[in-house]
Amino acid sequence: MRERHNKHSEFMPYFSALPKSFNTGLSFSIDALTALEGTLLLEEIIQAKEHLRAQYENLCSTLFASNPEIFAPEFYTWDQFLWGCELWYSNSMKVAFPDGKLKTCLVPVAGLLNHSLYPHVMRYSTINTRTESLKLYVSRPCKSGQQCYLSYGPLPSSNLITFYGFLLKGDNPYDTIPIELDLPQQLDPNNQSLDKGCQISHMVRGTWLSRSRSNKYGLPSRLVDSLRTAFLEEDDLQLLQRSPRLSIISKENEAAVLEAILSIMKPMLDSMGETNEFSSEDCSWDVNLAMQFKDGQQRLITSICESCSSGLEVLGLS
Repeated sequence: MRERHNKHSEFMPYFSALPKSFNTGLSFSIDALTALEGTLLLEEIIQAKEHLRAQYENLCSTLFASNPEIFAPEFYTWDQFLWGCELWYSNSMKVAFPDGKLKTCLVPVAGLLNHSLYPHVMRYSTINTRTESLKLYVSRPCKSGQQCYLSYGPLPSSNLITFYGFLLKGDNPYDTIPIELDLPQQLDPNNQSLDKGCQISHMVRGTWLSRSRSNKYGLPSRLVDSLRTAFLEEDDLQLLQRSPRLSIISKENEAAVLEAILSIMKPMLDSMGETNEFSSEDCSWDVNLAMQFKDGQQRLITSICESCSSGLEVLGLS
């Protein structure tokens, strides 16, 4: 933060090339946050901002206040601090040093490489002591004049918006909807042990990403199996415990599973409301980004609801 204002800094060309604002989710306006109503991203952004604000207040009352000659107040405002955080989150990268340690650094030029699901650079960059340069290893060819991509990691859209300020074009396979189940009794498919009062969390993707829909409706197998077991009668549950390979799933049991998932998903979809109250042509960058994210979440949840409804139709119980 201080070096940014040092006109004689050797890093001044780097700081001069950086934007005055990074437009990440951490800078979302009230309108953008309002557009996120009903999504988990709204709470994630609020919590992230509160965490950073607490860190800033702590620094102000200790480090900044005790050393005003070093930490000039005009250089260490909340806005300057947030700008520094956004720079670090959106532009830093892992670098392998000669001593074998992996460190997070701000690297001019290399830090501007964009993210892709199919990147050229897969591994950490390394420092070449002979040439005193940073070496990036590509896993596939990158032709001259072609944009070279790297991977920021297996990140869902919520992370990409909050810390980087963008969404992928097309589907993000890491986008999920969390489902937490409080089951009174559960037969663990892995060890066939009967647990009382267990809680299981599932991360559900858009069902269009599923490779197989046979008997699972494009839903996670563990989620469906957990609910199938939860809705078994006590006698059937004990029988399944003794003979785990036995198939005793009835049409009624299957319907109960699908209806339970619908009962979770439909309220989530309803809570998101409509995005058409905002006009994309008249909206600011952050509201547009928030609407795109909500549209993606609604599409994901809708796919789950449609898969469950289709399953009920097949069962003849819709």
